[in-house]
Amino acid sequence: MFEIRDLRFAYKKNAPVLNGVNMSLKDGEIGVLLGRNGAGKSTLFKCVLGIQKAGSGEMLFDGENIAKLSRIERAKLISYVPQEISFGDLTVFDSVLTGRLSHFGLVAGKADREVVARTLEQLELAHIEGKNVNELSGGERQKVAIARALAAEPKMLVFDEPTGNLDIQNEQLILTLAKKIASEKNITILIAIHNIGFAMEFGDKFFMMKNGEIKHTGGVEIINEQTIDDVFGVKAKIFDVEGHKGIVFGG
Repeated sequence: MFEIRDLRFAYKKNAPVLNGVNMSLKDGEIGVLLGRNGAGKSTLFKCVLGIQKAGSGEMLFDGENIAKLSRIERAKLISYVPQEISFGDLTVFDSVLTGRLSHFGLVAGKADREVVARTLEQLELAHIEGKNVNELSGGERQKVAIARALAAEPKMLVFDEPTGNLDIQNEQLILTLAKKIASEKNITILIAIHNIGFAMEFGDKFFMMKNGEIKHTGGVEIINEQTIDDVFGVKAKIFDVEGHKGIVFGG
């Protein structure tokens, strides 16, 4: 289980960005972080990843304080898939192999290459493993980024707006893949998504963030006209079609 308890953070001499964040996710659960730009989502991710050091509070995985782990130990536990993807001039195979750096250091061994080969097969990327990653489509590049993260064999994946630059088809493809990964590999996923409609379809637990705090937490039922107005400041209508929730903005 992943837990955050009363996490606080402020940049030097500025007002707090995180103002007592609390959340928890079970193994294999997909947690969706929702909120306006500036709510503190990216800063929260930076603290989880160790890029920023929280001022106070705890971040625990199976009861262990991850803030006390070394960068390498944390990289083995938590992998990151950013919105802006950078690979360098590498093949798909070598790009995914870089996800194993926390395991092998300078020279990859046979076991590392086997993990990469298995990951490429699982994500249906093996047929393009020798292709330059910069020649791929946006959806394929995002799948390679996920494969790179999975190659570390983490217990948790953090996605920061992973579909922001994708079309609707690829957005749905990536979120479906994330749901499959969480289910089959029992990996906890924490993801920030702008598209509330997709979020309602793919998330298990939702955290609605405003002014550095988690204002509303729970299942899909917490996403309603009142909470959307509170967190995003917009009017919306929630509707149900054959057991699936949808949303229309503007009342």
